[in-house]
Amino acid sequence: MPTTNQPNAPSPGRVAGIDFGTVRLGIALSDARRSIASPFANYTRRSPPVDAEHFRRLVADEGIALFVVGLPVHLDGRESAKSRAARRFGQWLHEATGVTVEFFDERFTTAEAEQALAVGEFTKKKRKARLDMLAAQILLTAYLESGGATDAPAGLDD
Repeated sequence: MPTTNQPNAPSPGRVAGIDFGTVRLGIALSDARRSIASPFANYTRRSPPVDAEHFRRLVADEGIALFVVGLPVHLDGRESAKSRAARRFGQWLHEATGVTVEFFDERFTTAEAEQALAVGEFTKKKRKARLDMLAAQILLTAYLESGGATDAPAGLDD
């Protein structure tokens, strides 16, 4: 199966963490050794063909071997409608790029990113511009620190 909750033997290359949103996606990238995650960009979704070209270019330009998509789950770990949308996006991302997609529990990443940005001397506009990619970095850091073990539950229930 192209998307998975269980990591396979790592392919050489970088990992891209995706903070999933229906309008905007935060993107973070690992280094080649997969030990450090850095915020990369925010991407505003346009249309499936344009988005597919964007991600194919990202894979080629940055040497992406794995995508980790944040899975928004309830506090008790149950999945929601947004979780299912993230899984559909992950399936689409794999089909568009041919790159394996894993899912990782993203609970609290946006709140943690908001808290980190609040202590900085950013305007509201600058905080908003950095929020999604910082949330992606937090997600990817947690994934890398876990050794690539996914925390995302397999069940789909509301």
